[in-house]
Amino acid sequence: MAKIDVVNLDGKKVGSLELAEEVFGGINEDLLWEAVKHYRSAQRAGTHATKNKKLVSGSGKKLWRQKGTGRARVGSIRSPLWRHGGTVHGPQPRSYDYQFPRKKLLGALRSALASKFADGKLTVVEDFDLKEISTKDFRKALDAIGIEKTALLVESAKANRNLELSARNVAGVELIAGSQVHPYHLLRYDTAVFSQAALEKLQGSLKASAPKRKAEVA
Repeated sequence: MAKIDVVNLDGKKVGSLELAEEVFGGINEDLLWEAVKHYRSAQRAGTHATKNKKLVSGSGKKLWRQKGTGRARVGSIRSPLWRHGGTVHGPQPRSYDYQFPRKKLLGALRSALASKFADGKLTVVEDFDLKEISTKDFRKALDAIGIEKTALLVESAKANRNLELSARNVAGVELIAGSQVHPYHLLRYDTAVFSQAALEKLQGSLKASAPKRKAEVA
């Protein structure tokens, strides 16, 4: 069973945490792609719209009589065949969201965590116990634990006001609750920083929902 170091906000090792094989044992890239595709589809506004013959401005009066003029027959200036006429089968407001099985989502989350650990981009801190609200001190703490680029901070469900206010002005850093972590969040940021309590809770729920492996035949 793999282990990961637990550090404090000064970057010093204070312990270790065992990682469950059911959660960190493998990476399914196809499942990750599906989860990210679903997440980004659900984020689309879908507010695109075109005007059809009914909505475009212009009179609906027939421009000239049907026969006898030598010109092509036409019923309205709003005809799609004419310049400034209506659009045929154009895009209309819609939702791009669709059903995504929960088992696949949890499987993708396990793969995302395993990928971060395999790349050495998973950091576990003992806690995010900040004595005061200070963006400057929080930036120093990130430097101490080796955060050089973007980072996803994952805290347990309880509110941490000092952390929330200290982290919100740091560029490239997002704070999220452990219950709201999505594979897209983990893949979007260079490093994932979990509090020990948040990772233990998430690992426990993912381990419980992991498919049971068949016993090996001796």
